[in-house]
Amino acid sequence: MVIMEILIVDDEAIERKGLTMLLKREKIDARIREAENGKQALEKLEEKPADLMLTDIKMPFMDGLELTDICSKKYPDMKMVIFSGYGEFEYARKAMRSGVTNYILKPVDPVEFHRTIEKVMKDMNEAAIENENRDRRSDFILEHVMLELINGRDLESLDPSVRKLVPDGYAEDITVMALLSFDHDFFGIKAVNFSDEVKKKTGLDFWCVNIDPSSSIFIFSEEIEDRKALGEKLVDAVKELYDETAYVSVSLPLPGGHSNLKALGRTYDALEALMENRFYLNSDHVFLEGDESGQADINDIDSDVLMKQIKQDINVKDMVGLRDHYEKLCDKYKNNTGFSQVYVKFVFSNLMKEIYDNLPKEDQGSLSDDVDKLYRTTDFTEVMNILDRGISLLEKNFDLNPQTSHREIETVKKYIYEHYNEELSTELLAEKVYMAPSYLSHVFKKETGQNLSKFIKALRMEKAKQMLEETHNKIVNISYAVGYPNVSYFCRSFRAYFGESPEQYRTEKGKS
Repeated sequence: MVIMEILIVDDEAIERKGLTMLLKREKIDARIREAENGKQALEKLEEKPADLMLTDIKMPFMDGLELTDICSKKYPDMKMVIFSGYGEFEYARKAMRSGVTNYILKPVDPVEFHRTIEKVMKDMNEAAIENENRDRRSDFILEHVMLELINGRDLESLDPSVRKLVPDGYAEDITVMALLSFDHDFFGIKAVNFSDEVKKKTGLDFWCVNIDPSSSIFIFSEEIEDRKALGEKLVDAVKELYDETAYVSVSLPLPGGHSNLKALGRTYDALEALMENRFYLNSDHVFLEGDESGQADINDIDSDVLMKQIKQDINVKDMVGLRDHYEKLCDKYKNNTGFSQVYVKFVFSNLMKEIYDNLPKEDQGSLSDDVDKLYRTTDFTEVMNILDRGISLLEKNFDLNPQTSHREIETVKKYIYEHYNEELSTELLAEKVYMAPSYLSHVFKKETGQNLSKFIKALRMEKAKQMLEETHNKIVNISYAVGYPNVSYFCRSFRAYFGESPEQYRTEKGKS
């Protein structure tokens, strides 16, 4: 509990003692200090500001009028109460022009004192609540701005009413960003006070901006010497606090200053790309931008995983992905004596069959000849050359028969449109189209130009906005209807996305 600071200013010790006694009767949790005149009061306030000051008017060195006039400018949030006799009422009126809102006549009547202090305390509580609400509104606006920036928007392109609320130097002190993700919806369901709990557990100072129900961005302004240790600390904290498995990708240091505004979107895209490593190496939980050792070690990637990726590449006619995954498969077995020739040839002959199965019949005639060559060769380079010819044939065939849209992506989008009120994870959606989760994310972004989780969130937010405009449903019902079982998390997400709360949006739309 916060202890209140009260300063009593009076040149008479007996008066100060009397006021202290009356204040203690009010049972206020406060630290009471005393000053003999205005000059000494300013010295006391310089040492530690007060929440409430009670002052006499007539005092030596500096009277109460001069004191309240100085304090109204220097300590505008401090409440002030003056004491005056009947003949000093004009003085009291002058003091009230300086921001004093309450006065008590001398001699002090205990009943009147209680009434005045009760009113002052009520005013202070209301002011504290208003300040807290204002700070909360400001936090949501800044969170909204951050989401816009990491999604590639320029600060100058934001609405002027939002831009004017952004403080000078915004985001310029960011040093490092970290993306923390789960394989399922987590935020707003299991962790209500996630940021505060992780701060307390780790001792780290950061700003946490939620991206969607499965991921959040951690923003640091202090220098981070060991990025790997930072990521591990976050992963360990989540495990200990919630018994959940999290993955963290950590950025390179940002350039600093005004350049940060341009770097945020690029940095976030890099962190998202790094996060795909978790589908290759489930044993690794921290991935570092710019650190080769933080990438998936090709020797640790299971051949079945790569073969599954290659099959998906062929299915959706993605030659870039196919060549990338084929190169990884070659790197895995090239110069690696830990595998027998028979096994390696078996793997690559299966791949060759997959390639030829997707070629026109007139091009499939050489399959048996190529398989025979593959098994007879003693040179791995020749194995790759045989496969390269097949891949080139496949690429040529794809160019002759272009696919304008991916059936799998349309299936995923249709499922999202029909089930946006339910939990939607990348894993669940990938199962619907028999794809690896990482590959679905890759193809979805390539096909739509938008990250899968962002697509889902955008749809949910737009549906919520539509319901606020067209129905009289309660906010809690709208929250459930668009896939947010936690209404407070929904309100926060809506506010961060649109820059205003659902209630504010509905009220504004009602006026227009």
